[in-house]
Amino acid sequence: MAKKASSASQTQTPSSISDQSVPSHVSQTLTFLKNLGKDKPIPKSCNTSGFYSHFFGSFIKVSDIKRGRIFCTIVVKPPISNAFGILHGGSVGSLIELLSIACARTVIAEDKELFLGEISVSYLAGAPTNEEVVAEASVVKSGRNVTMVALEFKLKKTGNLIYIAHTTFYNIPVAKL
Repeated sequence: MAKKASSASQTQTPSSISDQSVPSHVSQTLTFLKNLGKDKPIPKSCNTSGFYSHFFGSFIKVSDIKRGRIFCTIVVKPPISNAFGILHGGSVGSLIELLSIACARTVIAEDKELFLGEISVSYLAGAPTNEEVVAEASVVKSGRNVTMVALEFKLKKTGNLIYIAHTTFYNIPVAKL
């Protein structure tokens, strides 16, 4: 018969472990997370509705908008870069989402809600801090229930392709009550 373990004595959280019994990899991970600010509160100015969209939107300069197409430039600044001095992968994802929604809205009526169903990103290279990235988003397919958007990101200086992405949105009419 299997011996039943006492869950109360064996379950420990990293904050409850004494420094002497912490393996080095756990200690290093905790130090890394602390340096990232895991114990710091979110500033009140950031804890507002719409902060995310306004924050990432401030790095986008729209060049041209056509039906089913958006061309823009993204300025890579330190707030959206990682410790290695390149555009953070999460920032890339956020920018893809914002540009995809904006592009889809050029063909989808305002009376339909858009729900992001799928996002696919290929990170081919990095965009260095203080560089400009040219982004193009285009609607690939737009039907009654689904809209698909393709995106390409290239370094403005060299024209090298650095990220490609595809998003799928579900178009749902707003219920009329």
